[in-house]
Amino acid sequence: MEKTLQGLLELFMKWAPDIGIAIGILFAFYLLSRAINKVINSSRVKFDLDPHLIFLIRRANRITLFVLAVLTALGTLGVNISAMVAGLGLTGFALGFALKDTISNLLSGVLILLYRPFQIGNVIKVGSFEGEVIGIDLRYTVLKSDEKKILIPNAKLFIDPIIVISEDVITDAPETSNN
Repeated sequence: MEKTLQGLLELFMKWAPDIGIAIGILFAFYLLSRAINKVINSSRVKFDLDPHLIFLIRRANRITLFVLAVLTALGTLGVNISAMVAGLGLTGFALGFALKDTISNLLSGVLILLYRPFQIGNVIKVGSFEGEVIGIDLRYTVLKSDEKKILIPNAKLFIDPIIVISEDVITDAPETSNN
């Protein structure tokens, strides 16, 4: 019994520094993620970015740094992470291929929210669909036409031409009348 306890104590003493360093790495990546999220939040106000876009960027930051933190911590503990990295690469390729339409809509939504070729309140025509833009999401643009709600995948907005029929421009200047 005493030999077993002494063996466990020696094993603990051998691994304690590496476990401490791995926990420190995880904590450092956590702090880095929080700092980057603060920068992302401040850039939202500075560059007037859409909240959906900021949410996507924050989530991508969090997931990416979490994966890097876990891989770095496991590497510190002596785990061979080259097979894990290769597996992540193959998984990413398979998911990208399987979800190519969804990813295409998502990236198109990001570009629409970033470049703003049209805004909520504009009346647009895309293909055979025409209506007032009532919502722009990462996946769909929502039009309202004759009490119908039309969801257009954002990737279609990059394939088909968009005709902006009316732009409701809001200005800060007061209107003047010539009476």
